[in-house]
Amino acid sequence: MSEVLLDVTRLIWRSWRGGLPTGVDRVCLAYLEQFGPRAQAVIQRKGLHLVLTRAASARLFDLLGAPPSDFRRRLVRLLAAAGPVALFGRVPEGALYLNIGHTGLDEPGLNEWIERHRLREIVFVHDLIPITHPETCRPGERDRHERRMRNALLGAAGVIGNSQATLDDLSDFAARTGLPMPPALAAWLGGIERHQATGTQPSGPPLFLALGTIEGRKNHLMLLRLWRRLFDRLGPNTPKLVIVGRRGWQADEVFRQLDDLGPLADHVTELSRCSDAEVSALMGKAKALLMSSQAEGYGLPVFEALAQGLPVIATDLPVYREVAADIPTYCSGDDVDAWEEAVLDFANDGPERRRQIARLPDFKPPTWTEHFERVEQWLTETGLVDRDRS
Repeated sequence: MSEVLLDVTRLIWRSWRGGLPTGVDRVCLAYLEQFGPRAQAVIQRKGLHLVLTRAASARLFDLLGAPPSDFRRRLVRLLAAAGPVALFGRVPEGALYLNIGHTGLDEPGLNEWIERHRLREIVFVHDLIPITHPETCRPGERDRHERRMRNALLGAAGVIGNSQATLDDLSDFAARTGLPMPPALAAWLGGIERHQATGTQPSGPPLFLALGTIEGRKNHLMLLRLWRRLFDRLGPNTPKLVIVGRRGWQADEVFRQLDDLGPLADHVTELSRCSDAEVSALMGKAKALLMSSQAEGYGLPVFEALAQGLPVIATDLPVYREVAADIPTYCSGDDVDAWEEAVLDFANDGPERRRQIARLPDFKPPTWTEHFERVEQWLTETGLVDRDRS
């Protein structure tokens, strides 16, 4: 394999903050596990691009793969020793540079550094949501993401997308902006390997699960509106809704309602931190996963739930159709009546839930092994790596 440079800047700042991994972080960690043993670490900092030696990279990769409780102290010590060498050391000319977390793509200095060292940049594109749905993102994020995608299209030797739906959005953006579309590969993501859903259904009202960062595009506001309707209809027999995810952005009204649930307090639970084992346990008890997102590049919880044997009620998005075909139950994102009908059907083990359970064995979950087999084959076939050294 040609020399590999793996950008771990995102993983460093995420581990420094101590939060649980997001979907993007999980992809970065999967690439760390796959390419780390043959890669050198790249760290971006205030326009600088540090390339650590192999020995220092291996120590850093170990820290990032399983951040210890004293991560900050150990990172500072490692970089204090490795930083000067990285700053003035050799950048391997013509190496394969992997940018998996969108890190620094909006900075013009990154493309200049890539061009100076004749690097072959591979960019992983997770979504174009700030461009296609700017109203659901932080102010200014659309302009920033447009810079990311422009620089990626101008500087990348190849692009990997988590779905064909994401690559279609990128191709549309390239056409609108008159920029070239590099060679591209759609490679579905593997998920967390969970046990089949075998939890005992809880006594009392049925339970439904919503999983993901609480942000505008996830459409939690519609779910809370739905649950108020269900409470007006069913009173104490209202199903339980468990919302798992940290609080994000563009969802102030959702936060306000979660802080003042009123009569829904016994029926809606918010869990800001939840381990993978706890999520699996909730999946084992739930009637369905509810994914009401207005937009997704991939939507990993949908496919993890299906793989675990948990039915899914989801917004009708292209990526879900692409990966799961007609197995989930689809509703329009703003059709509360349709969501109410679906939730009531599933709460009572109705015909639609029985249909989906019968179809679940047909779902073949994507795996990381398959993902990287496709990536490695594509890198070789496109000449981005030396066939004789791969």
